[in-house]
Amino acid sequence: MAENPYAAPRAHVQDAGTALVGEFIAEGQSVPAGNGWAWIRDGFAIFRQQPGTWILIVIVFIAIAFVMGVIPFVGSLALQLLTPVFTGGIMLGCRQLDEGGEISVGALFAGFSNRGGQLMLLGLVGLLAIVLIVMATGLVFGIGGLALFSDGAIGQRAAIGFATMMLALLVGLALSLPVYMALWFSPALIVLNDLPLGAAIKASFSGCLRNVVPFLVYGVVLFVFLVLAMIPALLGLLVMLPVLFASIYTSYRDIYYLR
Repeated sequence: MAENPYAAPRAHVQDAGTALVGEFIAEGQSVPAGNGWAWIRDGFAIFRQQPGTWILIVIVFIAIAFVMGVIPFVGSLALQLLTPVFTGGIMLGCRQLDEGGEISVGALFAGFSNRGGQLMLLGLVGLLAIVLIVMATGLVFGIGGLALFSDGAIGQRAAIGFATMMLALLVGLALSLPVYMALWFSPALIVLNDLPLGAAIKASFSGCLRNVVPFLVYGVVLFVFLVLAMIPALLGLLVMLPVLFASIYTSYRDIYYLR
């Protein structure tokens, strides 16, 4: 039947409601410390909407990571480059659920067709950051290693070796934290807000820096839950890993949107 040319235009239901409710704040906003727990709670609520699909998504992701892991060198590099793409796709799936839609296993791959180039560049940035951190910690180990071959008592050299190891760990931690802060929200900001790579990295770092205390609460609670999830033969991770991904989305929504 021909359509009425004088009828008002109609929008497809699946195309409606693609924007998150509220004013977007590019630099992020500070939220109460207790919101760190709320992110996990709300992430579990998102998981409960389609638990079977979420578990299947995690199984597929683990299978992909395992296959890439057995490919020497190249597989690990590829996984590092593609992880932001997978994460971006999951963020799109979380938004669909948040807006009353459904998530499918295909969400894991949605990032390839939505800012895939930017997401892979983000993976490259993360890879280069890891290389620099390893080089820095290796340099500290190397300098300390020279001290082990210097003159002195065995106990003194052992103390120097221990101090060097601790210093290298502290250096690695000090360098890793800003990198994680810069990358944590970047996939969501790229696919959900169309931010370019540099702006997404800057916004992610700013949002994390403004919420150090909530992230401490979030980290402690999440660590406890992940440990408990490993007790039943790691099966609990099939629940906690989806909750982890969903909590990235809920914390992003909380920090970057004024409601």
